[in-house]
Amino acid sequence: MTDFPLIEFHPVRDRNKAATLVQQVIDAVTRAIDTQALRPGMALPSVRDFARAHDVSTFTVAAAYARLVAAGRLVARPGAGYRVAPRSSTQAGSAGPGTDALPHAWSPPTLGAEWLLSDVFADHSIPVKSGCGWLPGEWLNEDGLHLGLRHVARVPGARIAGYGHPYGYAPLRAAIAEHMGAIGLPVQAEQVLLTQGVTHGLDLAIRTLLRAGDTVIVERPCYANLLPLLRLAGLRVVSVERAAAGLDCHALEQLAALHRPRALFVNPVLQNPTGATLTMANACQVLRVAEQHDMWIIEDDISRELAVGVAPMLAALDGARRVVYLSGYSKVVSPSVRVGYVVAHADVVRDMARTKMAVGLTSPEILERVVHQALHEGRYQAHVARVRERLALAHGKVAQALTDLGMTLHSEPRAGLFLWARLPQGWQGGANALASRALNDGIWLAPGSYFDADQEDIPWLRLNVAYSDDASLWRFLRQATA
Repeated sequence: MTDFPLIEFHPVRDRNKAATLVQQVIDAVTRAIDTQALRPGMALPSVRDFARAHDVSTFTVAAAYARLVAAGRLVARPGAGYRVAPRSSTQAGSAGPGTDALPHAWSPPTLGAEWLLSDVFADHSIPVKSGCGWLPGEWLNEDGLHLGLRHVARVPGARIAGYGHPYGYAPLRAAIAEHMGAIGLPVQAEQVLLTQGVTHGLDLAIRTLLRAGDTVIVERPCYANLLPLLRLAGLRVVSVERAAAGLDCHALEQLAALHRPRALFVNPVLQNPTGATLTMANACQVLRVAEQHDMWIIEDDISRELAVGVAPMLAALDGARRVVYLSGYSKVVSPSVRVGYVVAHADVVRDMARTKMAVGLTSPEILERVVHQALHEGRYQAHVARVRERLALAHGKVAQALTDLGMTLHSEPRAGLFLWARLPQGWQGGANALASRALNDGIWLAPGSYFDADQEDIPWLRLNVAYSDDASLWRFLRQATA
């Protein structure tokens, strides 16, 4: 190459013939260090310069540099960019040229609820993140984000100096109302409340509609971050099994009659963690039980845009009477853009807006403006279509690899982020033990206990297919499950 002659990098963009672009950058820099083309203390090109020179995303380069820092090959210094780490920190366990594993010059974190709920989002030391719940940086809508940020940078300061409206940025709310009508739920803008992500929306729904001591029903397995919210609120939690076609409605009816629950929490499309989607028949049965037993339904629909084809929406079938609908943009635009929304009856939205103001005031209008611009000017639909295609390809590879290891798949959605796999018959160690061993090898696995209301060590793993195209992951699993 001519721009940075010390790093030989020729990106191969065919995913069937080469590793991910992030891994290719890592390999190129590692080769340069191991051959001493790059020596300790030498500066690397900036993220932006490297990306521009090779026509790759800045997210790709930033992710590669971060993994090299975590592995002890680079150091990052504020104001000085990235430099090759001193030799003493890279000698032990150095990876040779062309390898797709990273040296592990670090101490693995301890698996547990506290790490999962907080430290995991700040811990960049784990090279292989198969247990995470977001898209890789290089898959995100970089053009749309940059366009939105440039747009906000041109807004006069006086227009963004205040707190913003309690309901959120009006043009984005209007766009969401229009979108909801297009997918089967006609609503007005006053039925839309913007939040700081879906988890914030769940918290507002819990605080507004429920009281300590109430009983609620969750899916088994269910979204991991919902469970601590329910515990913090002092709610009694019971579980209903989630099968490939949906909830076990016979069991749901029995639980409703026995416990008189106030609410049911459902993730209907490409569920986290199973990847399953409710059938239309199951959705109608769920609504019938909720109506019969006077339950709220809190519908977390964050992954709908990643689905292919039509999937049932409980809020649309119900007319948003007893269903509180939640969604957002973390799975497609960016996790760091904390913008989500609630759609519900206008009276419920009004009460949730009061709760929102009481516990945290308004949501950040600047980020809401960024998302609004990304949706309308950032070729958003084309971006979503590309993400769907990449996920479908990744699903095929990961599903086959899991099956080859003797694991049983809960569902085969070929869409969305997740596959839910049962450990092979005869496996004795437990999923928690397997995940702890994986952390020692720099691999993050998400064991079934994360997603179980009783935190039982069930023999299941959630894998994010977008982060599971890594040879070191499959070497570890083959050895561990042999």
